[in-house]
Amino acid sequence: MDNIIRGVKSMQVLDSRGFPTIQTKVFTNEVSAKAIVPSGLSKGKYEAFELRDHSKAYHGLSVMKAVSNVNNLISKELIGTDVTDQKAIDEFLIGFDGTPNKSRLGANSILSVSLAAARCGSFVMNKHLYEYLGSKRVLPVPFSNIINGGVHSDSGLAFQEFMIAPVKAKSFSEATMIISEVYHSLKELIKKKYGSHYTLVADEGGFSPPVSDPEVVLDLILKAVDINGYSNKIKLALDCAASEFFTGVNYKMNNKLFSSSELVDYYKNLVKTYPIISIEDPFHQDDFSAFKELTKKLKIQVVGDDLLTTNIRRIKLAVNERLCNALLLKPNQVGTLTESILANRLAKDSRWNVMVSHRSGDTEDTFICDLAVALGSGQIKIGAPSRGERTSKFNRLLEIENYLGSKGKYARF
Repeated sequence: MDNIIRGVKSMQVLDSRGFPTIQTKVFTNEVSAKAIVPSGLSKGKYEAFELRDHSKAYHGLSVMKAVSNVNNLISKELIGTDVTDQKAIDEFLIGFDGTPNKSRLGANSILSVSLAAARCGSFVMNKHLYEYLGSKRVLPVPFSNIINGGVHSDSGLAFQEFMIAPVKAKSFSEATMIISEVYHSLKELIKKKYGSHYTLVADEGGFSPPVSDPEVVLDLILKAVDINGYSNKIKLALDCAASEFFTGVNYKMNNKLFSSSELVDYYKNLVKTYPIISIEDPFHQDDFSAFKELTKKLKIQVVGDDLLTTNIRRIKLAVNERLCNALLLKPNQVGTLTESILANRLAKDSRWNVMVSHRSGDTEDTFICDLAVALGSGQIKIGAPSRGERTSKFNRLLEIENYLGSKGKYARF
């Protein structure tokens, strides 16, 4: 089959929040493939640059400059390139941009080409995308955000995500069933206690009850877990996104101010009281001493998101300083597939865990599902079992599990 790129074409489409994002198609003579880039609302300051137009259209959020960069600049250079040489494609894109944070062409334009090329390459090689991306065949434990706070909600709840993780499920399909059943029981509990209005869902499909105390939320989730008899199969996880409630001096949470050391103690007490196995971004992205103290004192997973932004330099810093012990891997934070895979390798070589992640402004594109399986990350954050851009991720992983059959395995945390 022809493996030479004959065309690259981008257009503007919508993400799950109804904001513009970029879709790119890569063509050979015989096949074509597309990829759509997601966007985050809670963004770390070290993320690669997302190019927006800042014009009248879409309140400044249109991405026609990024589209133009693909159609008028990148496409001309890639025509005639071997679509199966992912490293060469990505190295070209990085060099063609020529800036440390991809600010000339935009990380969103670059990533759209990188991912579309990879998918097209898988078609050329007649392989499933997960087969093309790597050698692992591990179905990840889904971390499902069933109650939203922070910038994803108006509830006053400081922590951004309250997740359940079916770590003791026997398969991904059982994990999906467990999450769905707990989610719908939680919906009924919220409806009964707070009213049906609060069963409307936020950006990632979770609920936003009028609660500002994290412990009240955790108790509510555990009640939904117990109703279904899953207390022996489910653990809890938090994405605190603490950069969002850092005042510049202290952390403001639940109408109280916490110093870094006081917040360390707060997390320690939470972990003693609740079956929490993972805390993401417990402090703002440059509060290194607090990250280091928490990672040393707690024998759980401490995940860096805003702290790391899938950036090799930041990961190396965090490894050397022992700031955390797990990477949240988001391809759009760094801008190419190759850099994402390198970030995963560095984390794994450092004996860290890796959690592949969606974004709050996501799309129906399921690339991260194949990536998580191929890398054997063992963990994926994909939101609640609600809203099409979230359920598409569950459904793609169910599909992969079906393809793999006995050749696949469900990850163990």
